[in-house]
Amino acid sequence: MLVVSLGGSPSTRSRSGVLLDRSRQWLQDRGVEVVTFQVCEFAAEDLLHARFDSPQVRHFNALVAQADGLVVATPVYKASFAGALKTLLDLLPERALEHKVVLPIATGGSIAHMLAVDYALKPVLSALKAQETLQGIFADDSQVAYGEHGQPARLSEALEERLQDSLELFHSALARRPKPVAPGVLNERLLSARWSI
Repeated sequence: MLVVSLGGSPSTRSRSGVLLDRSRQWLQDRGVEVVTFQVCEFAAEDLLHARFDSPQVRHFNALVAQADGLVVATPVYKASFAGALKTLLDLLPERALEHKVVLPIATGGSIAHMLAVDYALKPVLSALKAQETLQGIFADDSQVAYGEHGQPARLSEALEERLQDSLELFHSALARRPKPVAPGVLNERLLSARWSI
């Protein structure tokens, strides 16, 4: 299995990034291959000018096309997800998430931003034809503590439990995901099938 992990924060240090790192480690511990992208690592000019032919954007699109699932994490600003993330998602092909399972993760200053996942991020994922978008996780900033002086970041007990539950569901959804049939194989099956009318 291949999962693309996408961080939507414009900052290299973010609470949503902490949750994304935890998710990546959890999946890798279970034998899932995870490729990580951070929106802040893309050239700003490529995003702002919608350079579909940028090598970095093309590499991202190619790996999303190969992936079985996507874990996307974003901070919430002014009741919506990060604008840089939206710009990158706009560079994906129209049906980029077809046959894929998506786990959305968001963090914000207070629980007042909780609905941003449902009302801002999920519609975009749906427009990209995600096969299954899971409930997702929202964490307010008080639930995530950055690691200091070489110590790992800490999550509140309730958040840790919700993250584990969501990752279990995501892993199960990946395992049961129907595999698309190549057109040539499908044609052969249709031609060799026994038909009765």
